[in-house]
Amino acid sequence: QVQFVEIGGDSVKAGDSLKLSCPAAGYKRVAWFRRAPGRDKEGVASIATRTGGTLYHVSVKGRFTISQDNNKIMTYLQMTNLKPDDTAMYYCAADLREDYPSPLDRDGYKYWGQGTQVTVSS
Repeated sequence: QVQFVEIGGDSVKAGDSLKLSCPAAGYKRVAWFRRAPGRDKEGVASIATRTGGTLYHVSVKGRFTISQDNNKIMTYLQMTNLKPDDTAMYYCAADLREDYPSPLDRDGYKYWGQGTQVTVSS
């Protein structure tokens, strides 16, 4: 059951930046996942909405930033210095449980978006 409609996917060149948006209001944790062709869905970044605490996959640390707007209605994924390996369908996910041992584990999220495609060419 699709809960969110992500916005912002596009085709860009390596080194470009892109910002994804997800209208996920009222959840305790929100995260971004991605699935590249032939690969499993992997957690990219997560944020605890009450504390603002964040966690990143090692491959995007320093390049991607997850954030919320002041009203905690929108969650964003700012992506910079994009690489061809970042090409994937990106999904927003959210959950009502505040505590979960592995915030980048897809089993920790009940509500999902339909996905938005990000394609990075060299």
